[in-house]
Amino acid sequence: MAAAMEQVESMPKGKKTKQYAHDTAGFGVPKTLAPHHFVVEIPRGNSQPVLITEDLGVAGEARGHEVLDRVVVPRRNWTEIQVAVKRAFNERLKTHDLAPSQWKVGTTPVDRMLGKELCVLAWAIEDMPPEDVPYALRNWLALRPEERWWLFDMVAATVGGPNGKGRGWRMALRYALGDTPEATVRSARFGDESKSSIKAKSEPTLGLFTDDKE
Repeated sequence: MAAAMEQVESMPKGKKTKQYAHDTAGFGVPKTLAPHHFVVEIPRGNSQPVLITEDLGVAGEARGHEVLDRVVVPRRNWTEIQVAVKRAFNERLKTHDLAPSQWKVGTTPVDRMLGKELCVLAWAIEDMPPEDVPYALRNWLALRPEERWWLFDMVAATVGGPNGKGRGWRMALRYALGDTPEATVRSARFGDESKSSIKAKSEPTLGLFTDDKE
């Protein structure tokens, strides 16, 4: 009997399953009844575009479970960003002790706030030449989440639907994230003292920028 017990104890134990803060689907969507979230739909074909929609969940339940089409991304442009976006999102999920995820053929749910950030990048690259997409991705990664949320709200309030393509804030995102001006160092020039309107320190000053007290 003792020998049998020793044999059982010496057997390799199964790998422990990591416990997360709470159960999620896709990239951080809580497994609750009709949560507000985004959905990334990736067709099986390698050339078909990717559709990103916003599911208002409970917020839209009174109007019949409202879903908003947000943006269609050319497949080649999506391929340029998918790995980096997945890595960035999983790092964020890790900081909140949530399970990582990955894109898959079919539909992948995305957390409401992460979905807003994804839309900002998708709007910027929807009509962008593929060779410029890496620049937009780099600039998007440099933004703070709060900045991406603000940009989403600006676009969504005006031109965030299918008919808003190429207009207003949505077009501005393309130039703001996709433009890559070369860094320039501006050299200061020396002014002509004879033409200066600032008098020598012979008159009393107002003391606006000093702590001097009379």
